[in-house]
Amino acid sequence: MTKAFDPALLDLAQEFRETLRLGVYMFRRLDPEGELTAAQLSLLAMISDGGLRVGDVARNLGIKVPSATEQIIKLERAGLVSRQPDPDDSRAVQVAITQAGMTAVDSANQRRNELVATLLQELSDDELGHLTAALPVITKINNAFQN
Repeated sequence: MTKAFDPALLDLAQEFRETLRLGVYMFRRLDPEGELTAAQLSLLAMISDGGLRVGDVARNLGIKVPSATEQIIKLERAGLVSRQPDPDDSRAVQVAITQAGMTAVDSANQRRNELVATLLQELSDDELGHLTAALPVITKINNAFQN
């Protein structure tokens, strides 16, 4: 049986999803001259706080393990990640970011932040205030989804 929702809440959910979808498309196209694709940058950022198993990388990116492995191999060949045995399971492999990977992430983030700042400077003070106020709410939604 499907849960009944207020139609206004469903409309808000649709608008929120559509806005985020378009935002994802914008961010994927943000830095076409950069050396890292949006997917590669996401993968590197994901493992920047510590190694992850390949399966966890795939799950977090919403892709299949063979696709994640393909991206990891490309990043490994570029010297941006390394694969090592999982200390908790000898059958599994963890992917860890290298110093070169951290440098690449920092450089890409700096460029992308500057590009977004260019877009944000076109907003009014009131619009910037609304955006600032919305960020903790979006973070709360993201955190609720991850748990």
